[in-house]
Amino acid sequence: MSTSTFSIELTDRDRLIKAAFQAKEFAYSRYSNFRVGAALLTTTGEIIKGANIENASYGGTICAERTAFVKAVSEGKRSFTGLAVVTDVKSAISPCGMCRQVIREFCSQAMPILLVPADYEQRLAEGVPDGGVKETCIGELLPDSFGPEDLDRPRTQ
Repeated sequence: MSTSTFSIELTDRDRLIKAAFQAKEFAYSRYSNFRVGAALLTTTGEIIKGANIENASYGGTICAERTAFVKAVSEGKRSFTGLAVVTDVKSAISPCGMCRQVIREFCSQAMPILLVPADYEQRLAEGVPDGGVKETCIGELLPDSFGPEDLDRPRTQ
């Protein structure tokens, strides 16, 4: 399945990536040592940041992407135009399955999701196009997904 993404302004893209790196600095990852930062862009231009927050019971852990969404939605923000995710890995890492379902709940299937490698700045300096960012969308990451609109489908008795 090939889904084209909407585009976001270059300045917003840069702000989003920078915010994801900033968010990663606040990750609490004492168990996995796998820091993740996420930044969510609202339709009003506000950026909501999230970091992964781990817990000794493991199941109580929340990913960076979901942290950003929980912060945004709990403050009444439910319309988004972009998401950036960064880790300490030098390749683009995709959101986990649970995060994908949360993204699907609140975002257009074609909203840009920027998967940013940890060495993004170095790659830009070396002339790597877009710093090695992989741009995708939830329609590509979670094809044939179940979403809120499916709850309104007619049912047989």
